Amino acid sequence: MCSTQKDTNTIPFQDACDWLSGFEKYGWVFGLERITLLLERLGNPHQKLKSIHVAGTNGKGSVCKYVSSILQKAGYSVGLYLSPHVERFSERISINNQEISHEDFAMLVTQVKPIVEELKQQNNTPTFFEIVTVLAFLHFKRCSVDYAVVEVGLGGRFDATNVVHPIVSVITNISLEHTDILGKDLATIASEKAGIIKAGVPVVTAAREIARGTIENVARERNVPLVCIDQENWKRTSHQQRTQEFLVHGSFKDYTVKTSMLGHHQGENIALAIAAVEQMQMGGVYLTDADIQDGIAVAAHPGRMEIVSEKPLILLDGAHNPAGMSMLSHTLQEDFSSYRIILVLGVLKDKDIKTMVSTIVPISDVVIVTRAGNPRAADPQVLKETIEEFDSKKTIVVEDTVARAVDHAKRIGKQKDMICVSGSLFTVGEARTYVLSRNKI
Repeated sequence: MCSTQKDTNTIPFQDACDWLSGFEKYGWVFGLERITLLLERLGNPHQKLKSIHVAGTNGKGSVCKYVSSILQKAGYSVGLYLSPHVERFSERISINNQEISHEDFAMLVTQVKPIVEELKQQNNTPTFFEIVTVLAFLHFKRCSVDYAVVEVGLGGRFDATNVVHPIVSVITNISLEHTDILGKDLATIASEKAGIIKAGVPVVTAAREIARGTIENVARERNVPLVCIDQENWKRTSHQQRTQEFLVHGSFKDYTVKTSMLGHHQGENIALAIAAVEQMQMGGVYLTDADIQDGIAVAAHPGRMEIVSEKPLILLDGAHNPAGMSMLSHTLQEDFSSYRIILVLGVLKDKDIKTMVSTIVPISDVVIVTRAGNPRAADPQVLKETIEEFDSKKTIVVEDTVARAVDHAKRIGKQKDMICVSGSLFTVGEARTYVLSRNKI
């Protein structure tokens, strides 16, 4: 692991954080012009990286975690770039599961800041996500990682990460999301995500129907091999409260794998990860069957279908769109059907709240609505009224903070109750920090 030498010119860590957070107000501004300029001024560090690029609606982070873990088991140094974070900003940038240090972060901000400020003076201000993406590429290049696993932030075609030329591209499932930005229908959204497909780079996807057709057309136009993952490619063979086992039909052979990441849908994510590393194997990357099995076994993704407490049983899941909420609902009904569900729900106001509520509320016995400390969080009273429109008889409690909502759930919970916290990663992140800190007391 590379480390930073003390430099008297490096700005203090908190100053670096404050400077970077000042760019959040610019929001999402699509286009690759700003990040391309920024990277050129910094020597194009991304061009030195062997990357795996992952887009899609749900499952991107899990696929990234599986691929990264498999490569690490094979002895490679692996950079991992994810977004957003759950508890700490440093989760976004890691190498071999080691999050970027305060020292490295401050040093990289010191390097990038003058160039960003210059572009700002030219009315060409980079966005928060563009700057963070540059910091990740610089960190991975400086530490000479063997591979960089890169998750798309939003969409694909104009996402800041799309400056990379990967060795394999992955597009997970596709459903309606960010329709105000990406398009109103699946074909348009799929076209945006298919924008990561590049000439000479094999593609793996789990997209279905119209979305798959769009991806197949782009892959054909760019003359690249395409591997499609269907439900026939994998089967769950067993599951317990903390683990599950899958049989995955790969291109070369079948794999029996175990994972601690919960939910029937993980079979699709695992099949995608295996298909991606098989493409890497065909490209000359040395990986054994044991690397694949062991890598999947130890992969973890905090805040996504994660049990953080046994007594009471508390499950966290960052489902933040209708498709994610549908997966959560399916998992609760299939794997935790013996439990009475106390749902702690905090959603962002720019999400499809009505559809999310109509998906998860019917299987919940009590709903505690709350809000995370984020300006985008929906008013709990609005959530309550939305639920009442859908089900006027549902027991609903309003708590103004996530911590109070969790405490309330624990007070009313009984032995065969499960507390499920969901609705956004901000809600889940606050709940995770609070529950784990209380567990240590």
